[in-house]
Amino acid sequence: MKFNEETVQGTWENGRATNDQDSTEWRKDGCGAWIKRNLYGNQVSEFGWKIENVAPGKPQAIENLHPYQHKNSFDKAAGQRHCRVTADREGLQPTASIDRPRNKSAG
Repeated sequence: MKFNEETVQGTWENGRATNDQDSTEWRKDGCGAWIKRNLYGNQVSEFGWKIENVAPGKPQAIENLHPYQHKNSFDKAAGQRHCRVTADREGLQPTASIDRPRNKSAG
C-alpha cells in the first residue's frame, strides 16, 4: 500500500527513538531493529523499513501504524511480532552507547 508523506512521517514517529542516535534519522522498530528515515520502502538496505498496521480490525490511522524493518512484520491475527532482524549489540555492555547502528539476523 502506498502512503502519503504525512502518514510516513507519523508512522516514523511511532518508532522507538534512542539516546544513541539522532531520532530524525534513526529509530528502532518493534523488534528492536535499526531503521533509517530516508530508507522507507527500501527492501535492499539493512535499514530499510515498511509500515505495518498493528491494530486488528482498526483503520489505517497513524496511531495504528508502526514502522518495521523490511524483514520484520506484525501478524495482526495473532497479535504478535515476527522478528527476523534485531539490533546487534554484540561486544557492548548493556549500558554502553553505540557509535553506529548495526543489525543482525534473529535466527
